[in-house]
Amino acid sequence: MKVKNMVSSNGNKVANQFIINDATVKHVSPNGTENFYTGAMFQSYDSNIALKLCTGEILLDEFYWDYSKTTGKYRNQFLNETKKETQTKIDSGKYKLIDLNT
Repeated sequence: MKVKNMVSSNGNKVANQFIINDATVKHVSPNGTENFYTGAMFQSYDSNIALKLCTGEILLDEFYWDYSKTTGKYRNQFLNETKKETQTKIDSGKYKLIDLNT
C-alpha cells in the first residue's frame, strides 16, 4: 500500500487529502455477504470517499462522497469530473454507493 498527498492546482501537496494505492475495503451487504474491493482510494482526513477498482468500476461512500466543499474539490480531481457528472453516474447506476468506512 502506498499513500501520497493530493496535489493542488499550484503543484503543492494538500494536507489531509490522500490517494492510497492498493487499498482494500471490506463491505458487508445487507444480506450479510462479505465483499472485498481493492483499488486506488481517495481519502479525505480519516474518511474513505471513493475507490477506483482495477476493473474501472467506481465505488463511492454513501455518506461521505459529498461531505464538504473541500472533499468535493479533491473527489472531482480524483475522478476527473464535476459533481454534476458524478451525480448523473450515481443516478444511472454506473457508480455504486456503499459504506467504505466500516
